[in-house]
Amino acid sequence: MNPSESNQTEPSSKTRVPQDSEYSQPVPYRLRVLAAPPRLVLDFNTLDWDGVDLGAGVPRSHLRALRQGHLPDGWSRLVLDLGAPFQLETSEQRVDTESGQAIISLRLRRVALEEFERTAQDASRFAVQTSPEFLNPKAASPPPAAPSKPIVMLDPGHGGIDPGAERDGIREADLVLTFARQLREVLLRRGVFDVAMTRDADEFVSLDGRIRAARSAQADLFLSLHADALPEGLATGAVIYLLGDEASDDSAAYLAERHDRADMLAGVDLTGNTDEIARVLMSVAWQDTAPRARQLAEALVDGVGEAGMRLHRRPIQSGAFTVLRAVDIPSALIELGFMSSPRDLANLQDPDWTLRMADALADALELWHERDLALQELLRQ
Repeated sequence: MNPSESNQTEPSSKTRVPQDSEYSQPVPYRLRVLAAPPRLVLDFNTLDWDGVDLGAGVPRSHLRALRQGHLPDGWSRLVLDLGAPFQLETSEQRVDTESGQAIISLRLRRVALEEFERTAQDASRFAVQTSPEFLNPKAASPPPAAPSKPIVMLDPGHGGIDPGAERDGIREADLVLTFARQLREVLLRRGVFDVAMTRDADEFVSLDGRIRAARSAQADLFLSLHADALPEGLATGAVIYLLGDEASDDSAAYLAERHDRADMLAGVDLTGNTDEIARVLMSVAWQDTAPRARQLAEALVDGVGEAGMRLHRRPIQSGAFTVLRAVDIPSALIELGFMSSPRDLANLQDPDWTLRMADALADALELWHERDLALQELLRQ
């Protein structure tokens, strides 16, 4: 962060963010000012702190400390502890054409503490800003964007060093990748949704990386696809899992722990840097998203059931699945079947069965989309 000042009351600071050459847009970020004590909080989408120039030399009277880390939902956070109450005047982002760096410049104005506390945002406000025009109301508004299709992020579980469940030389990672490609084709052919995938090859993607991929694609919903095996008992049929602090049963707890274990074996740190503000924000966001995720699960069960496909006796369950922790995106984990069941394993290898299941899930997603639009309209009234 390399500061320059026009006067003592209007400090300006810059953060340089490395950009891949394929990017043509600024880095999505959100910004808010918080009181008690005065802080400026910036969250960046899909950002690795390696190579980010935070600099030095900001006057001690303006900035007492700064710290950065990663949030469990895939965002990266920079917290500036202000030395005095400063109000945000302007914010702008540009991409340097030569270096490819995204440069974010902020200008702050010293204000009285009472004014600062009146205008500081409450921690529950969770607006996402992605352009200088949005951040600065004085700037010209861009022309309205053309209507876009909702984006479904398909997440074929496992891959690479993590084969998932295995039976008779058949790997779960291969089965779900083949199915994800089939489901993508069905969805794109229908033309209701756009589709992205967290992986389209036999490669390892961390759980955090899967969430980051969803954010990078600006996904409207997230479906993680699996076909696990249980060591004990006989589970059969499709199950829809939602995020929950406590597992709905022992099988859900086993599967959630098993999915996280692959990251630990690959040396990925799952602990993150979740401060109290992040927990509050995640809790607030989840209050809005949880009914939409529940509606998604119910639509998936309806679609699979109406197509005559086999469902588990408890088709909707919950567990602490890390991959579902993008709390502002409706998310679900689908066990298409269980490789520990000979019947399910045969179905998962049958192209006719998988095409029927893909059609059933596509029907379900269209049903969810209709219900979700109605729910959002009701909430706006």
